Amino acid sequence: MTLHTCSPPKNALDRWLTKYPSDVDNYGHLLLEQNCECDEDLIQDFVGYFESAHTDARAYFHEQLGIDLHPDADAPGAHATYPNMLPSITRRGLFGEVMAGMLTEHYEFVGGHHWVIPVFLFRFHEDAEAYLFALARDEERKREVYGRRGSDFLALALNDAGEVIRFIAGEAKWRKKLQPAVVADLLYGKKKTDPATGIAAHDGKGIWFQINRDIPAPHGLRQLQRLLREIDPDAFSAAIATIDRVLVVKGAEPLPRTNLIMISGGDVPSRKAKTSLIPWEALPDDYTAPHDLQVVELILTDGEDLIDGVYDALWRA
Repeated sequence: MTLHTCSPPKNALDRWLTKYPSDVDNYGHLLLEQNCECDEDLIQDFVGYFESAHTDARAYFHEQLGIDLHPDADAPGAHATYPNMLPSITRRGLFGEVMAGMLTEHYEFVGGHHWVIPVFLFRFHEDAEAYLFALARDEERKREVYGRRGSDFLALALNDAGEVIRFIAGEAKWRKKLQPAVVADLLYGKKKTDPATGIAAHDGKGIWFQINRDIPAPHGLRQLQRLLREIDPDAFSAAIATIDRVLVVKGAEPLPRTNLIMISGGDVPSRKAKTSLIPWEALPDDYTAPHDLQVVELILTDGEDLIDGVYDALWRA
């Protein structure tokens, strides 16, 4: 198992996206709009980062499946490799999580902290493992895959001694078309119709609900600590010790936190250029958590082509 070691493709990101950042008190907002088409050069620029993000989970899952880490095309189980052979919807969810990491490492977020992603948490995607395990043994065993539970994304800010001084926890969502109604469903939950009145209203179980009620030290921190202990306990000994103090059941040491919401997807004709989907002028009233908030809106014109191009190209060289 290995750590995530690839730096974000800075030149490719700067060529691909135009940024519109804002920062008000403890609220940061970053609107990113695509300004060049997806081509083979852009896909190849992204492949290294995506492979690095998925390397730990690929090694773990392939060992669990009982297939080679880099199987030949005709090798047993080659049709069930991770993450290439996951269903389309699942790959789009993974894309959002990897992009959350890439953008966090490349752009300056609220507070100006330097974020480190030692390893992504994809190996804890239990249903992806169950899906691929069955698929490796039966090529017809295809279905949709449930998402991974917990925070979509975690990164750390470390001091010179390697101790964790802050962490960022993110919710990353991909939607094919970012229409206002779609964004509202993401933020406030799906609409349900009251059988008594016939009136449809959001169920209140969207991103705002999830992020406002999250516990101070989420389960993902324990998962990240477990990976650091397994992969490189010497290099991350100070970080491991810090997380220990944060995760004790009683008398936990508080750790400063930044929350990240990243919404990515396809642009729609009704949206004007430089227009955000979440207000940027002030901290949204719907956000009630005590932590800093960073919102990222990634607006793309051919995002699905990029996703398929990148995931089809992983480990093909």
